[in-house]
Amino acid sequence: MSINLREHIEKIVLLTDDEFALVLSHFTSKKYKKHQFLIQEGEPVLYSYFVVSGLLKLVHTDASGKEHIVSFAMEDWWESDFQAFHNQSKATMSLECLEDTEVFCLTLEDYKSLCSQLQKMEYFFLEKANRGHIGSQQRILSLITSNAKERYEQLLERYPSLFQRVPKSMIASYLGVSRETLSRLTN
Repeated sequence: MSINLREHIEKIVLLTDDEFALVLSHFTSKKYKKHQFLIQEGEPVLYSYFVVSGLLKLVHTDASGKEHIVSFAMEDWWESDFQAFHNQSKATMSLECLEDTEVFCLTLEDYKSLCSQLQKMEYFFLEKANRGHIGSQQRILSLITSNAKERYEQLLERYPSLFQRVPKSMIASYLGVSRETLSRLTN
């Protein structure tokens, strides 16, 4: 399992064996079953998660009880309610397993310690944050400038495996359309 984390980090920064041992000492590994929650709205957010295997959905439930899928996270991705994690506030979103999932967990204290002890990791996390910010901006632009069919095609092009792993109702929620609209788009 740790090889997945090392390979992921080394896409950005190379680590010696000793450096990776230091990195690994800041993480804990956990396994979750399908439908288990890693984060629940209103609860403290203890970790940022690196997904080794499995699939997660990050969800916000609005005042009327409607669920909005903010993101999916699969292998080799990081996920959390990052605002709550970094501000040490209550979660405004829930993170749920869509499949049995294995993750590495990183507390805010360990994150800060790791960044202060190893400049390479500070650079790694900065790069991941920048890429995440760019991805979020692209998603926002897609939502405001693309029609439903274009958003569907963009998602299918970027993440084709997602369509075999989640029901169409979740794809529809992520795209901001009804299940019926998604059915019309795919016919």
